[in-house]
Amino acid sequence: MALTNEDYNEIINEYKEKQLAANHLLNEKRELIYSTLPAYKELEDKRISLCAAKTRATIRGNKEEITSLSEQIEDLLRDQKLMLTGAGYSINYLDPTYECPICKDTGFVDGERCRCFKQALMDRLYEKSSIKDVLLSENFETLRHDLQVGEAAAQFEKAVSKARNFVDEFGEKYSNLCFSGTVGTGKTFLSNCIFGEVMKRGFSCIYFSAPTLFSTIADYKFHRGESSVNPMELLYTCDLLVVDDLGTEVTNSFVVSELLALLNERNLARKSMIISTNLSLEDLCNRYSDRIFSRLFSNFEICSLSGQDIRLYIKQMQNRK
Repeated sequence: MALTNEDYNEIINEYKEKQLAANHLLNEKRELIYSTLPAYKELEDKRISLCAAKTRATIRGNKEEITSLSEQIEDLLRDQKLMLTGAGYSINYLDPTYECPICKDTGFVDGERCRCFKQALMDRLYEKSSIKDVLLSENFETLRHDLQVGEAAAQFEKAVSKARNFVDEFGEKYSNLCFSGTVGTGKTFLSNCIFGEVMKRGFSCIYFSAPTLFSTIADYKFHRGESSVNPMELLYTCDLLVVDDLGTEVTNSFVVSELLALLNERNLARKSMIISTNLSLEDLCNRYSDRIFSRLFSNFEICSLSGQDIRLYIKQMQNRK
């Protein structure tokens, strides 16, 4: 599900509220200090006056005056901090308090979205998606090891081991996984397990089914729908991107081009991906370009799964009860 302009504006308003709250708290602290330490207020007024004088000196280009005023301002700042600590307050008591010190709760740094703003967008995507409810039942704690037999069971256990290692090494080692195999063999389940665990550890994660992913990109690039939020910024930079059911989308030159760009950009940024697909390696090669197949084969660890349809088997067992 794509983000709308309403979502974007709501996040902007949340940042405005953060700034108002921070300013309100700072004003309360300042009034408390002014009332309990009148001498601090006198130093503050003098410092403000000197700052104004320094501005005028800067306009005139008087370097000696600028240097002298700068030294006086520094002396006043030091005296103010000594006065605060002497009264039992923290030296940083009157510094603004921000949730994000990088952007100072503006959401932007040098005209670019701050990491915290991108995370807010991803959180909004997560809240709007169905994956939130799915993760309640599809995670490592609910994972079952008794639903496959023989070679299929061995493949599944190997895939589970790789999934757990992927999570354990996430953030320290760059890697990608591709779960390939027949319908209902646990590909999406394992993708969900990884997504949930990585997200719990504080990393930025985005989950898309392949049809929704390419539809979202197309809507933005062809100016369809009501969203002006560029999804590529998030898709290229989030810590983990999960693309489920690759191959179920309507594959055309646009999809092939966007998939190639996605693989290239994330590889250059060393950002991990999980891909699940019902297609075999041969089918992937035939359906997409040789360049895409090459990137999948060289940059992804392939986990092949086979066996019975687990979902169908569980449903049959439940119907027998």
